[in-house]
Amino acid sequence: MKYINLFNPKCLKSDDDVFKMQGLKLIKHAPGAPGLRLFGLGPNYLPSKGLSKLKLLFDQHAFWAKNRDYKYIRHLLAGSTVVISLWKNGEVIGFGRATSDGIYRAVLWDIIVADELQRQGLGSKVVEALLESPKINKVEKVYLMTTYSSEFYKQLGFKDCAKQNLLIRSS
Repeated sequence: MKYINLFNPKCLKSDDDVFKMQGLKLIKHAPGAPGLRLFGLGPNYLPSKGLSKLKLLFDQHAFWAKNRDYKYIRHLLAGSTVVISLWKNGEVIGFGRATSDGIYRAVLWDIIVADELQRQGLGSKVVEALLESPKINKVEKVYLMTTYSSEFYKQLGFKDCAKQNLLIRSS
């Protein structure tokens, strides 16, 4: 795990709204997030019931991720190339993950910020941390799917792709 202090002036512009908040830690987990997935580690490598707190974030703030089982949360973490979590006062308040072949394609998944903390630049920090990861930052194309947040992602450089269709096959 690598920690980034969101209040380090090297990490943020001085006029950033996030800069004013206290006690935030953005964690860049190792691939597969073994500390979070297996031991529930949070900031400072301390056992923090991180997996339970991540499930709570999913259940309360992501309609598409409600009621995910712990077994499957562990599985999605294990299969993730990049995992980012954002903590405040010992709670998971933001999350994002990506999968990638490291060359041609990457997909961002499960970008979440607690509802009451949205519109403060936190989601941008999570997405930027994902995109800056060495396994993501040089790929040819980065994909993501969103239901209601396309304007947010457009501000971060994503574009509608009229040349491609989203096809779904449910099991």
